[in-house]
Amino acid sequence: MARIQIIAITVSLLFLANIVRLIIRGKLREEYSIVWIVSTAVLLLFSFWRNGLETISKMLGIVEAPNLVFTGAIFAVLIYLLHISVVVSKLQKQNKDLAQEIALLRQKKGEKQEN
Repeated sequence: MARIQIIAITVSLLFLANIVRLIIRGKLREEYSIVWIVSTAVLLLFSFWRNGLETISKMLGIVEAPNLVFTGAIFAVLIYLLHISVVVSKLQKQNKDLAQEIALLRQKKGEKQEN
């Protein structure tokens, strides 16, 4: 096994351990950790299988293997951005609903104090 391969495997395993540690401490939610775990699994796969990127690129008809990496990364980022947009939209609606509920409660409280 080549030195760079050992370094890549070690770094990937340390990164995976860090993700697990963040989940256990409650600093990273499970729903967001899936992206990081899958990314680390892909890194581990290609760390063990050195010619894997070229093999998959040829199967997909991509001339240069690094183009597969960039294409995959772009699609992953787009999917993740879509997910984040959905989460933010949901939070924005919840925030608006809470603000309206607080305003109604304050209005009811003001009416009770006047009586």
